[in-house]
Amino acid sequence: MDHVKAEEYIEGIKRLRTEKNAIILAHYYQTGDIQDIADFVGDSLALSQKAASNNADIILFAGVKFMAETAKILAPGKKVLLPDLNAGCSLADSCKAEDFKKFIDDNPGRTVVTYVNTTAEIKALSDIICTSSNAVQIVESLPVDEKIIFAPDRNLGNYVLNKTGRDIIIWNGACHVHEEFSLEAILKIKKEHPESKLIVHPECELPIRMVSDFIGSTSALLLYSKKDDARTYIIATEAGIIHQMQKENPDKLFIPAPPKDSTCGCSECNFMKLITLEKIYNCLKSESPEITLDEDIILKAKKPILRMMEISKKLGL
Repeated sequence: MDHVKAEEYIEGIKRLRTEKNAIILAHYYQTGDIQDIADFVGDSLALSQKAASNNADIILFAGVKFMAETAKILAPGKKVLLPDLNAGCSLADSCKAEDFKKFIDDNPGRTVVTYVNTTAEIKALSDIICTSSNAVQIVESLPVDEKIIFAPDRNLGNYVLNKTGRDIIIWNGACHVHEEFSLEAILKIKKEHPESKLIVHPECELPIRMVSDFIGSTSALLLYSKKDDARTYIIATEAGIIHQMQKENPDKLFIPAPPKDSTCGCSECNFMKLITLEKIYNCLKSESPEITLDEDIILKAKKPILRMMEISKKLGL
């Protein structure tokens, strides 16, 4: 998109946002231009908290579908828009409601802790939701002898298991971005930049986590890069976060960890990148596509999300 056209969309978005009393929530994995136009940029936990508490009539979610669904669950009286309904999530898609219900039935007597990266139907089957920011603390908040199901991310689940030592059965799902990082390519960059630090998301595979200098959620990685005194960082999560890292640390170098397929460049979520300034403008203008959910699903899914938010507030997260 040329600069003039982009500026036209930005001006149009600003005007429509004011006219319609809309708020634009964007995830860190969106492109830089979308992060800059948003009213609020954050990770899944912060976005959930913002969706639950704002004065807007319309929430436009610059993210993927499960995030917009979460906003609708937490603010059912508001109109929630998603600029492209095809903006899904490979991790959420790896856990279908029918299959997960059978998994729960086959493992009775376990507390069901599910990652926020799931559909509304999966949340409705859950006892507590978690994010990568609070997954360990959520599990640790439960009684020591409590048996747990964790879904859907196997890598985050194993990270939580290793951190807590709890009795956890893990669903076999994964994120296509975080499973695609190349250990060989990362080690090559480390050799070229021996002073660099590798900071990774817990959705990454174990070999990547084992060679890392820091493991944390998207917001934790951002905070670490701001407070740490290194000058160079290798970032093993979706490359969109580098926009915020560079804005807050203009004198530091951020290198996106390469994927196993070297022809792909840096690791990006194809679903996240479906959202564009043009689609945001058209979405605000037409007030569609709109996220709608069955009222019963909203009621059932809201309980485990609120339980997460209550625990997080209690723990100061």
